[in-house]
Amino acid sequence: MNEPREVRAGCATGAQGPASAHTQRVARALHALIAALFAALAFSAAPAVASAPLGLTSCGPAQGVYQCSGLAATWDGVPLDTTVTLPRRSDHHLPLVVELNGFGNSKYEYLDPASKAYTDNAFDWAKDGYAVLTYTARGQWGSCGTPDARSANPVACADGYIHLADVRYEARDAQTLIGDLVDEGVANPRAIGVTGDSYGGGQTLELAALSNRVMLPSGRLVPWRSPDGAPLHVAAAAPVIPWTDLISAAAPNGTTLANGVTPPHADESPVGVEKETFVNAIFAAAQFATGPGQPIGDPFVPGRPMGFLSPPGVDPEADVSNWVTRTDQGEPYTDASAKAVVRTLKRYHSPYFIRASHRPPPMLISSGFTDDLFPVDEALRYSNRTAKRYPRLPISLFFGDFGHQRAQNKHAERSHLVAAIHGLFDHYLRHKRPAPPRDVTAYVETCPKSKPSLGPFHARTFAGLARGSLNYVSKPVQTVLSDGGNPAIGRAIDPVSGGGDACATTPSDPEPGTATYDLPTRKTGATLIGAPTISASLKINGAAPDVAQLDSRLWDVAPDGTQTLVARGAYRPHDGRNTFELHPGAWRFAPRHTPKLELLGNDAPFMRASNGTFSIEVSRLRLRLPVR
Repeated sequence: MNEPREVRAGCATGAQGPASAHTQRVARALHALIAALFAALAFSAAPAVASAPLGLTSCGPAQGVYQCSGLAATWDGVPLDTTVTLPRRSDHHLPLVVELNGFGNSKYEYLDPASKAYTDNAFDWAKDGYAVLTYTARGQWGSCGTPDARSANPVACADGYIHLADVRYEARDAQTLIGDLVDEGVANPRAIGVTGDSYGGGQTLELAALSNRVMLPSGRLVPWRSPDGAPLHVAAAAPVIPWTDLISAAAPNGTTLANGVTPPHADESPVGVEKETFVNAIFAAAQFATGPGQPIGDPFVPGRPMGFLSPPGVDPEADVSNWVTRTDQGEPYTDASAKAVVRTLKRYHSPYFIRASHRPPPMLISSGFTDDLFPVDEALRYSNRTAKRYPRLPISLFFGDFGHQRAQNKHAERSHLVAAIHGLFDHYLRHKRPAPPRDVTAYVETCPKSKPSLGPFHARTFAGLARGSLNYVSKPVQTVLSDGGNPAIGRAIDPVSGGGDACATTPSDPEPGTATYDLPTRKTGATLIGAPTISASLKINGAAPDVAQLDSRLWDVAPDGTQTLVARGAYRPHDGRNTFELHPGAWRFAPRHTPKLELLGNDAPFMRASNGTFSIEVSRLRLRLPVR
């Protein structure tokens, strides 16, 4: 372009005779020719840019759509193992679906054409007209997780360790890649949908809570814009089996309300009982493969190194190793170290505590009644508060027998869930279908696994799923001991080491050192949907209230003397009158089956046994079971 500028300058200062006019014509022709060449070069380069979004290096047809894979740098330069799937190579300005993987898994969770996963696979979304972004979360597998990935990019991966779904890191990773796809013309900035399960479900809810904001490393919230300045927001979100408060999810204290708004500091007043087997299993999964995350078709190698944790003590805000060590030491969690962990996990790792001053997008939140890691009240905590603050916001809830470990994950429920997510995105991203109903859908657990679940049932609110209640009163004193219970029964229903079977049965014989309440058997049976609620007078002897614990199990006792777990909970009691809830359940008590409530001083090995020795006198107990 220098030559035309020089000619134009000469033309401007030269004589205006015939020779000068000829020179001007030549200059204009030369300028036009060079401009045309540059335009042609730009045009010829356009398909290459469109076919390789995010600078990905491996592109080509796949399963009837077009796919590009490789490493994409996120906001701080960490390379993320990424795949973008498009209906066709030349498609642009598409509605975008972002699928976020579960912990210990990878992007390949959504790249198996034979699997629907929890949120459908990338191929089916692309065939339906969406652009799909799938990438492995930082610090796992190909995103700096394996030794090979780190050795291939030692400098870029130096800080690419797991931040445990920190809003400032993992959530921002998604926002960065989305912004790049918008600037490249691949994605429509007004049609961004986010979904994912478990670890990805928590991040999905973080992105929904952020809405149109980004959290910087300082914790400051700023408007979310693409690198070129386009304003961005999430148009719809579908978190599956998410947590909303990581403190309560890891160590519940029994104060979450299924049908009300949980106060913001309830989870730490005091910190609850550690889900010990889950916390340590997740810590193991942060380092070594306990589930598939390798490319489709490659053999799974249990224990293969696949996770990158920050060395203990190096980064206090991502010190997962020391967080787990302190949690495993147990109560009381009142020392400076424990308080620092609580502050960090609440501020940066929990959607419930993201400043709720901006309206979230329309949502479909789904959780499992038989999910002991992230039970139904994790979803209810966020949806209840959000519905009260934004009563016109479209929120749908979907509950059933699916999720982590003990859940049966029946095909009909999973298929219904995938269809519901498609309906959500089709309406809010493409305006193709009617708006999804603003209601609660629930399936009721059944055994054995081959038996279809009951339902689906529908109601305007979660409380509305139950049309009545069974109420039980017991005045006599029963005593719960910290070392009571039958360890064999505890092991049989531990979701991690007990086989993960929601239909597991155990003998129903009374366990020593526990309080047991047999409810009257109903000739017609009853269908529980909701959170069993206990009110009782308690007197604690021995350990302080923030060290004592009162665990609870609701059983179905069959006529043959065997029992099946229906719902469970953990609670930090205090002297005097106490009211607390078990995690919500959904179960059909068949005719001649007996509901049984059991209170224990520990629910080991699942829940960590207390450091203290105590007894709890229980009197004037009232139990309410919400039934349909």
